[in-house]
Amino acid sequence: MRAPSPYRVCFVCTGNICRSPMAESIVRAHAEDAGFDGLVAWDSAGTGPWHEGDGADRRAIAVLADHGYEQDHIARQFQPAWFADLDLVIALDSGHLRDLRALAPTARDAAKVRLLRSYDPDAPSDLDVPDPYFGGTDGFEEVLEMIEAASGGLLDAVAEALDGASGDTDQPAEERV
Repeated sequence: MRAPSPYRVCFVCTGNICRSPMAESIVRAHAEDAGFDGLVAWDSAGTGPWHEGDGADRRAIAVLADHGYEQDHIARQFQPAWFADLDLVIALDSGHLRDLRALAPTARDAAKVRLLRSYDPDAPSDLDVPDPYFGGTDGFEEVLEMIEAASGGLLDAVAEALDGASGDTDQPAEERV
């Protein structure tokens, strides 16, 4: 098992009020159910500063609550200096993946960035989680389903990393990025 400091994962979307806080809440709940308490620190951020200091979008909060997920969130912007303390950075779409890898100070840091849906073995070739911000509640429901579908694979990868089973275990078995 790893040293006492927790494995650190940060989910990143555009403004940190829809997709990434939803992913943080959903995956945290699944991780708690799987017994990861205290072993993993889950966090989220946005690629831009537009919503810094705001809570999550009211529709995200409502959909999470409807599905039994707790949520307590204040938006903030991802900072390149965070790479040093993170084990895994989860991008919600290919634009975020590209932006985050460009921000990474080193090639090793860039390799920490993965697309969330790459952990879903049943995901189609388009691995983007669409931005629900400009739509209705149905878009948030779709985002929730996509996050839930990827949660198991992500938790499996984190468990492998925690166990130290192999060298680069934070990568899905079949990386499609």
